[in-house]
Amino acid sequence: MDNPKTNHHQQAIDQFVLLWGEMASAWGINKTMAQIHALLYAEGKPLDTDSIMNQLHISRGNANMNLRNLLHWQLIQKVHFKGERRDFYSAEKDVWNIVSVLIRERHQREIEPIKENLTVWLGLFDQRPEQTPEEAELKERIEDFIDFLEMFDRFTRALLPYINRKNLTFLKHLVKLAEAHQSLKSKPDTDEKQT
Repeated sequence: MDNPKTNHHQQAIDQFVLLWGEMASAWGINKTMAQIHALLYAEGKPLDTDSIMNQLHISRGNANMNLRNLLHWQLIQKVHFKGERRDFYSAEKDVWNIVSVLIRERHQREIEPIKENLTVWLGLFDQRPEQTPEEAELKERIEDFIDFLEMFDRFTRALLPYINRKNLTFLKHLVKLAEAHQSLKSKPDTDEKQT
């Protein structure tokens, strides 16, 4: 007979896996990849490919492909046990590292190509010595967008190494500073009201 606590624990894992899978698109990864990561994150012990396949009801090919991707992203690690021929996998447990990896990977796969394509597209304007005022205006808007993406790239690269638990106090101060600055900007100028 099943222990109710064990059954409850399994239900909690199943719900976590479903939730993480539903959030996958927001993180820029596929549902199965997210579910494998969630399962390994929620489990207290490393799992082999067969266990992952059985719990998630996925094919070996699907499991292997997504495990390779998770290894490449450094969100999971292979674990070897003495005398065991199978590979076992364990997830990164530090949520700060997980979020940093997801931000970094999404940035590289989405922001970088947009910036590169816009830069190439901008080169089309340089091939035309004579530009209409509308073309010059559009070129300027695209240059502004590229400048923003470059600054966002620098900001992300500079900040990502500091996103971890030991810097939590620093990050809280940084957020408070940004919130205070935003609050000051949103308040109406009292001098203007009096005039």
